[in-house]
Amino acid sequence: MPKNRSWVSESQAQNHKLIERFIKPYRITSGKDFSLKNIDPRDTGGLNSEDKPQAKELLARGVDWLAEQQDMLYAQDHWAVLLVFQAMDAAGKDGTIKHVTSGINPQGCTVTSYKQPSSEELDHDYLWRYMRNVPARGQIGIFNRSYYEEVLVVKVHEELLARQKLHPSLVTKKIWSDRYEDIRNYEQYLVRNGIVVLKFFLHVSKAEQKRRFMERLDNPEKNWKFSATDVAERGHWSKYHAAYEEAIRNTASKFAPWYVVPADNKWFTRLVVAAAVVDAIAELKLHYPVVGPDKRKALAAARAKLEAE
Repeated sequence: MPKNRSWVSESQAQNHKLIERFIKPYRITSGKDFSLKNIDPRDTGGLNSEDKPQAKELLARGVDWLAEQQDMLYAQDHWAVLLVFQAMDAAGKDGTIKHVTSGINPQGCTVTSYKQPSSEELDHDYLWRYMRNVPARGQIGIFNRSYYEEVLVVKVHEELLARQKLHPSLVTKKIWSDRYEDIRNYEQYLVRNGIVVLKFFLHVSKAEQKRRFMERLDNPEKNWKFSATDVAERGHWSKYHAAYEEAIRNTASKFAPWYVVPADNKWFTRLVVAAAVVDAIAELKLHYPVVGPDKRKALAAARAKLEAE
């Protein structure tokens, strides 16, 4: 059996337990009573530093398996996968995306990072710029930050809401609950059209964020990663955590679950994300298209023509 099938095929029961171990504690399908306090950013699922080589080997197997499945996803052309990543600064989004997708064919994967909206984007509804980058069938799309910024950074910095040119009559006390409803409906629309939606919040502690900021300042090769605005945003830590809690409570669902992933240990973060993606794609039961009789005849004729040259 090929090595890259081993993640889910060597022992279905054993691997299911393994995947559930790294997914179930962090998967949120109902936001009722959700609290970030219930998930420790330092958690490693019972693993310790001695288990890191095993975790990295398991991640490598998952990456290999995803590469094979992506090929089937493209060939079958029925489904698309959208992975949404949200986090506080320095939580490890870029590194997680890089490691989990390292084996995927670049032609079948797009990564879109969202910064401040342009003047053109501000002339449209707030979901417009995100809709433009939803992956096509057969593709995996990754949003590094996403439409959730509209109920996170815009909620923390309400002056940004004024830039969106909404008529004052539309900016009511219900605007955030209305946006949660918009997002739920939008995600359900995507799922009903064959787009698998997985959302990841990389949950880093304030102490670990400080450590990583200091590392960026101390290491000249990482200076480019640091921005003065990072420290300014850190000053709004409590407001951001409250906004994340509200967003997750109001948009977690069975059809578009949230994964609140402990992010103080990068090796564990990547393992959890990979396990969640593997689990979701395995549910699609992908396979290569079956070639029918007419196609087989055409293939046989092509073979005969080539052999006769």
